Amino acid sequence: MSLKIRALKNVASNWAGLGVNIAVGFFLSPFILHHLGDEAFGLWVLVFSLTGYYGIFDFGIRSSLVRYVSKFQATGDKDQLARLINTSLFTYSCLALVLMVPTVLGGYYVDRLFHIPPGFLQPARVLFLMVGYSLALGFPLGISGGILEGLQKFYVMNSTNIVATLVRAVLIIYVLRHGFGLLSVALITVSLPLIAAMVRALIAHRLLAIPYGWKYVDRQSFEQVANYGSVTFIIIVAMQLRFKTDAVIIGSFLSASAITYFSIGGRLVDYAGQVVSSLANVFTPMSSHFHATGDYVQLRRMFISGNRACALVMFPMVVVLVVMGKSVIEAWVGPRYVSSYIILLILLIPSALYEAQSTSNRILFGMSLHKTLAYVVLMEGVANVILSIALVRPLGIVGDAIGTAIPLLCTSLFFLPRHMCRQLDIPVRKFLVDAYFFPVVLCAPMILVLLIMQRCFYAHHYPQLLINLMAGCAAYGVGVAWFVMTREPFGK
Repeated sequence: MSLKIRALKNVASNWAGLGVNIAVGFFLSPFILHHLGDEAFGLWVLVFSLTGYYGIFDFGIRSSLVRYVSKFQATGDKDQLARLINTSLFTYSCLALVLMVPTVLGGYYVDRLFHIPPGFLQPARVLFLMVGYSLALGFPLGISGGILEGLQKFYVMNSTNIVATLVRAVLIIYVLRHGFGLLSVALITVSLPLIAAMVRALIAHRLLAIPYGWKYVDRQSFEQVANYGSVTFIIIVAMQLRFKTDAVIIGSFLSASAITYFSIGGRLVDYAGQVVSSLANVFTPMSSHFHATGDYVQLRRMFISGNRACALVMFPMVVVLVVMGKSVIEAWVGPRYVSSYIILLILLIPSALYEAQSTSNRILFGMSLHKTLAYVVLMEGVANVILSIALVRPLGIVGDAIGTAIPLLCTSLFFLPRHMCRQLDIPVRKFLVDAYFFPVVLCAPMILVLLIMQRCFYAHHYPQLLINLMAGCAAYGVGVAWFVMTREPFGK
């Protein structure tokens, strides 16, 4: 299979999986919100944000799997593959056992750490235990995901995720309509990913067919994973500080209901970022392959073309959310939550500038040159926490959003472009022009059309929203079609 076809197949499957996930989340979130209420929904977001810190304990093992599975497949080293996977599986299993401890402690003390309404105390404890245990089990079960990514079999992962997501949505709608509450929704939410992971584990085993056993768990493989993963671990910590602290800080200083208003604007930004990330993920194993074979010509080409592709996807979503953000929120969860638009605006611009460079991050991981990135994003994460805590009391959720946006904007503008251009010996000006000139220009007609449509036909509900979006996307699509037909795409 050619590089171009493989990349397109993986990107298409990523987008299909993400499209289903976003569609389900987009329509399911207001359904859950209106059935559970602000307090229960805010508690839901808080617990998932808090237990999301378990991702820190990955210690970069998954990224190591993607990197070295791709490398050993390129070099044909089956023995190293077996040792890598067995050692990673053993390490993950140990981590799962260790994480049972903070899960029990967190479930017991959750009411002492956050403002939990008295009527939700017992559900909060059970919810914490339920989510914590499932995330702990997800470590050893999730090893198949890293293997499949390293093999560039993204379509296998996405097909199982699509099925699990659709089944989860149907079950949640069923239980809520029949009078069940928060804990029933949580049980469904945490169970389906574990079942999907079991299915992927069987598929990954059939694709690689490597032997399993204690003799393949060795110190050398662990050190290899640890050396690469230690740097990735710093980035994981930084990402947790960047994206998982908002709900915790707001829950600590304000209230659970305030988390709901923050999460609505923040979630729309997350959805946009996930679309770009699903595109960029394919570049980690590809860059690892090119780096292992010494093909720097393809690496440079991927750097510019990949970031251009990310911008072509990200920038029109930014236009839609800036021009039509209030309409999107009103149609999504109702006019009561339109005040979340300010959160959306504050977080959107720095996130867009960072996501438009998603390929840069993936190439650094693929080349094992992500150490400097790790320290920078860690400083960003610490600054995020400090600023958010300082601003949340005088400015509320707006202050928390500003505390998140400022450090991210600095990383996106002043560090990442220059650092990546130095690594691949490309002038910064050339990179910026080649990667972002056309994505910016092609958005101009879309901005004009959406402004006219919103002025003449303001969208309050989904049908109106769809009409305006179709008009704007048509204007953008014409420009993109011209660009694709007249410019050489990435890959051969």
